[in-house]
Amino acid sequence: MENSNGIHYIELSRIPIRFDAVSQLTNVFFDDSNKQIFAVRSGGATGVVVKGPVPNEDTVISFCMNDRGGAIRSIKFSPDNQILAVQRKENAVEFICFQGEQPLLQDIITHQVKTMIHGFVWIHNREVALISNTGVEVYTVLTEKRQVRSVKSLSISIKWFAWCCDANVALLCTTEGNSLVPVLVKQKVITKLPKVDLGSPSREVQESKVTLGQVYGVLAVLILQSNSTTGMMEVEVHLLNGPGLAPRKCHVLRLSLVGRFAINTVDNLIVVHHQATGTSLLFDISLTGEVIQDITYHAPVTTGRSIKPFALKLPSLSPDGQILQCELYSTHWVLFQPNIVIDAKLGCMWYLNLCIDPLCNLISDRIRLTEFLLQRSSGKQVLLKVLGQLVDDQYKGTLLPVLETIFSRINKIYASWVQLELQNQTAQPSNVKTTTVKHSSPPIVLIEQLDMVQIFQRIAERPYTETILMLYLQSLSKFNIAAQEELSKMIISELIHNRSFDTLRRLVSYSMLLESKAVACFLLSHSDVNTAISQVAIDMLGKIQAHEIIVEVMLGQGKVIDALRLAKNSLGLDKVPARKFLEAAHKTRDDLIFHSVFRFFQMRNLKLYETLAFPKAEQCTEFIQHYNGTFPTDNSLRPQII
Repeated sequence: MENSNGIHYIELSRIPIRFDAVSQLTNVFFDDSNKQIFAVRSGGATGVVVKGPVPNEDTVISFCMNDRGGAIRSIKFSPDNQILAVQRKENAVEFICFQGEQPLLQDIITHQVKTMIHGFVWIHNREVALISNTGVEVYTVLTEKRQVRSVKSLSISIKWFAWCCDANVALLCTTEGNSLVPVLVKQKVITKLPKVDLGSPSREVQESKVTLGQVYGVLAVLILQSNSTTGMMEVEVHLLNGPGLAPRKCHVLRLSLVGRFAINTVDNLIVVHHQATGTSLLFDISLTGEVIQDITYHAPVTTGRSIKPFALKLPSLSPDGQILQCELYSTHWVLFQPNIVIDAKLGCMWYLNLCIDPLCNLISDRIRLTEFLLQRSSGKQVLLKVLGQLVDDQYKGTLLPVLETIFSRINKIYASWVQLELQNQTAQPSNVKTTTVKHSSPPIVLIEQLDMVQIFQRIAERPYTETILMLYLQSLSKFNIAAQEELSKMIISELIHNRSFDTLRRLVSYSMLLESKAVACFLLSHSDVNTAISQVAIDMLGKIQAHEIIVEVMLGQGKVIDALRLAKNSLGLDKVPARKFLEAAHKTRDDLIFHSVFRFFQMRNLKLYETLAFPKAEQCTEFIQHYNGTFPTDNSLRPQII
């Protein structure tokens, strides 16, 4: 199926991990825990090359080992690459110790059991779990004693199993009743969890139809199933929602197709590949869908499209090399979780990656696009770009309800993070020392006020900017988020530019803007535009009890009597500097004001020092002389009562 306009939202990693392709002499194995691929030639006798998890030659391990008879069924390194486990027979596993990158072939430990081993997984550097038809058993490999010791076991009849290395959970399909039972396997611990609820009557589930992975940090059992009514294929999503709770079918992905499918998870998206059409469908279970009996039914995020074509450069004598267009959705492809594609015939291993930018054009609903991008690991910059387009001139007016909803979506996440940060700051007193500090992980995408200010600055002083800023401020208030300094200053600038002084007064009155000395001084710096701005600044300073600044403002405005009254009540009689107020009163050139201020300080002196005289330290000589020269007899003017 061709993609219109060549738009692709899934691509293969740019540099694949190359390995020897499958042939008559070479077998290829993959360890999904260590993300290592093994190319085994002649049973290991002529060489084993291990590559991964990155396309780097420094990670390549090469060695030879004896062909001990029997084809290799499985081969995996311990997490530290110091012990190699090899299964050749259905009832035995060999453990080969390594020194550096070379095997100690004389110290092979062979562990044989009386059951049929389905497979094994490493759970620690020296602990391995064997999963057989009779149960799960954890062993410790004692290299110095050349022994394998059982430390924990669980008896249960097993038909097949799937393993999720990220969660250390094995999903067991039992022979009795075809139940799917998740089992948590850790060091010396095996915990049987409640079985997957497959409905009634219980149905048989094939191993090829089950995928085990993690979506949004929750273990998910994905079961490919045909819809009994339409005949179309669906994916049932069973989530392990908490300890002790049975995995429940929470979501159903409607594929609206039939045929062969394979599943990956990429960036918390479930990607369903359809071989016949050569397309991949994206599903996001965090988005809303049709809810029927507590189960959410999802359609694809957008129309299915092909993986981006990949050209492989082959070794060649020519300078430009030889280019091979890889066959996508090949029958030779094998997929592993979460996002691994292996072409054993071609000898390539890729990681599937999400291309976010094309999805912005494919998802026309801007609200749904916002919800989608908020859950993507690289979604922040793309979402900021989308928000920038939405607030741009071409979108004004008609999209205000859309913007309001989008602001709610981003601020709901922002509010949760702010609250979490506050709880972390208040939970641990600063004077208490602790050896361990638990930090909360931030949301996948966090859009903070500073991010939005940078967007709003691009549309400053446009006719509709005030409306958008008010919309964003209301959204912050809805989630009890205080406006920060940069946002407050921008709103103030916009309101002053539009001469919306009543709105500015109301915002300060209802504490919608940040109340700080810096913001108040920013207001004062614009007081020459309108006298109302100065009063708004004084109101804000009064709220934060910055009385000293208010006094300075009043003195600058010539309101000496009001400033003196405020200073007396807020600072105390003994803290009011006489020279400052006498100088301000003298500058007014109003004899009545000067007389009132001078007499106030005389009465202060009498109360504090029992004399009318000023202390020498206050340096008020010039004002005493001015008073005596202006009022030779004190009966000429009656002082104002303060």
